[in-house]
Amino acid sequence: MRIYRIDHIGQVAPEPEPQVALLEGLFGFRRTRSWENPAEGCRGVRLALPGNPGHTWEVLAPAGEGSALQEFLDGQGGRPGLHHVAAEVPDIGAVRAELEALGVKPTGGGEGGWLEASLSPPERGPGVLFRLRGSGDLALCGDGPAVPATAEPADAPSLGIVALDHVCQAFPDRDELARWYARLAGFVQVWRTPEDEHPDMADLVLNIPGSTICWEVIMPRGEDSFIERFWNKNGAAAHHVTFEVADWDRALAACAHHGVPTFGENEGSTDGAAWRDTFIHPKHTGGVLVQLFWEERPGVWVRSDKIPPVD
Repeated sequence: MRIYRIDHIGQVAPEPEPQVALLEGLFGFRRTRSWENPAEGCRGVRLALPGNPGHTWEVLAPAGEGSALQEFLDGQGGRPGLHHVAAEVPDIGAVRAELEALGVKPTGGGEGGWLEASLSPPERGPGVLFRLRGSGDLALCGDGPAVPATAEPADAPSLGIVALDHVCQAFPDRDELARWYARLAGFVQVWRTPEDEHPDMADLVLNIPGSTICWEVIMPRGEDSFIERFWNKNGAAAHHVTFEVADWDRALAACAHHGVPTFGENEGSTDGAAWRDTFIHPKHTGGVLVQLFWEERPGVWVRSDKIPPVD
């Protein structure tokens, strides 16, 4: 199986407009398309990501009766959250055969030509949901009647995002998951922390071939690790999403302007070049833990030396 492009990240909220307003205002995303498809139980808005040409963010909300998105929200106690990562593959039929041979049971694959599957090892339970399609529109709820939408530039200050850097997934054994992703889709390890560098966690970063977005795996170490608590509650779910910002002071000023607090700030230097990172709690982003980082020179930021626990 080969993933040749990450298309979008899908987020579910009870109502799309408040979430879209947050993403346009604080995050500086720009809506490009909207649709409503009650027959599929879905409505949505697609937004362009600053600094990531071709990558988008989707805000999805239930519509009509019996919506699977409403079931998703109900399963989270009504709270919004990250729903899926969408990617393109060369041959959807070959992907289905490969997944089934590995014990992964995808759904979909009808006339729409798409599949949904957790790509984590099946014996470890559900993980991050991937939506895979050979070509064309990757909207979750079908092609639907679509309405082009172009938002005016926001007057309020935004974070100044220049890239979506990576998605982070929690897992009990980082090397087990790295080997699985390498076998499944050719992910390549590009960075890792030493095993004993941090008392409560260890991590590694994988490159997704053909994508500018990386995949991070964090695993628990020691007693009472916050990652183990996350795993016990959520399984192999996405832990956070990380964005790079161009100007640190501007990013923090934008958070203050929008009344959005940050926490867990770190700062340091590598080879004489400074870097900083911080987090925004899921309750202020629509259910996704967001990490922001800035680096004085490309490649000096230490990706996740200190990830604070989130209740």
